[in-house]
This record gives sequence, C-alpha cells and structure tokens, in this order.
Amino acid sequence: MEARIGKWGNSLALRIPQALATRVGLTFNTTVELTPRGEELVISAVKSPAAELDVLLAEVNESNLHAEVDTGPPVGGEVW
Repeated sequence: MEARIGKWGNSLALRIPQALATRVGLTFNTTVELTPRGEELVISAVKSPAAELDVLLAEVNESNLHAEVDTGPPVGGEVW
C-alpha cells in the first residue's frame, strides 16, 4: 500500500489509511515508536503495561493517604 508524505507545521506527516491502522491495531492517540532501519522506517505501537492493583496499592503510604471526604447531605433521591 502506498501513501504520500505531507507536511504538518515544520514536520513531515504520514496519513495511515484506516483499513491498515485497524489491521495492525492502531487507533487515535496510540503512542508509536519510530525506528530507522537502513533506508526503511519501522512504526511500532508502544504497548503500555496493564496497571496491576497490588503494584498501585504498594505506592500508598502515610504521606499520600487522604482522609474520608464528606460531600454533604443528600440533595436528591439518594438512599444512604
């Protein structure tokens, strides 16, 4: 599949056809890694590691633990 390099401000831009993006799993705002390989440019999606609860909870300590928050009395049909 061929595409044409365009311009975006002072940078070059490459529009990726939707069918190709879908095929390789790229979506809007996907972070990609650009790697030169000789005369080729390799574009690879950066896989973010999934957040794990035990890792997140390990970051909680006395200095960043907040107290209970009171949001006031009910103002509608809430059932407490």
